[in-house]
Amino acid sequence: MSCWLETKSWPEAEEAIAQSGGVAIIPVGSVEQHSLHLPVGTDTYVAITLAEDAANQTGAVVTPPVWFGWSPHHMVRPGTITIRPEVLADLTYDIIASLAQHGLKKVILLNGHRIVNVVWMQICAERAQRELGVTIKIYDPAYMSKDIVGELGFGPVGHAEEVETSHMMYRYPDLVHLEKAKDNPIRQTPLYSVDPCFTHDTLCYVPSSYEHAKKNAEIAGGCTGEPSKSDPEKGRIYHEHLVNNLVSVIRSLQEK
Repeated sequence: MSCWLETKSWPEAEEAIAQSGGVAIIPVGSVEQHSLHLPVGTDTYVAITLAEDAANQTGAVVTPPVWFGWSPHHMVRPGTITIRPEVLADLTYDIIASLAQHGLKKVILLNGHRIVNVVWMQICAERAQRELGVTIKIYDPAYMSKDIVGELGFGPVGHAEEVETSHMMYRYPDLVHLEKAKDNPIRQTPLYSVDPCFTHDTLCYVPSSYEHAKKNAEIAGGCTGEPSKSDPEKGRIYHEHLVNNLVSVIRSLQEK
């Protein structure tokens, strides 16, 4: 039976909630340019596929995704839709409040949009725990795969690079057009990086200026990284590692 809440009648939803251990997953992503070779919905597709595979193993309920994210730096190319972070935080809070009223009081915010979404998610999660008495976990693939990306030979976290592209090649091959990809190798910025594997500061990221994003868009269609090195087999290993970690998080919540 489907793990997706939107596919159920209310009696079916009631039954699924009873069997979920009180755990719901809210996939959150973005709709933004992903260079020349990936769809603008990449980040949300990532969140959707991880949520679905983990929920099918655990019985957790998956809500319809929050498709949009905070993406002002990607407005440089068409197809991008950016939502103010305060709006996203309020929207997601209301989703959590609705779930909690029906017994889903252990919620995982599954972030497909990397560090840009994390700040407003933290604000939303703190408020929900304080005001609603729920438990919130934020699950971010970039942070939850730190222990495997080196083994896979992936380069630094960028945008539409070999990490995202390999994952999409494994899960959504029909949406990937690797022949159109252009590399834009990442230059290390001393003491600052968005890569969780970086030994220095990874949390002081500020979304790029329009001018900086435009420069990257002109160089490689909006990519930072080396998508030419993408490999669907590496994408499979990466995906399964993330699903296994997410299953562990779900089961730990179900046991409480």
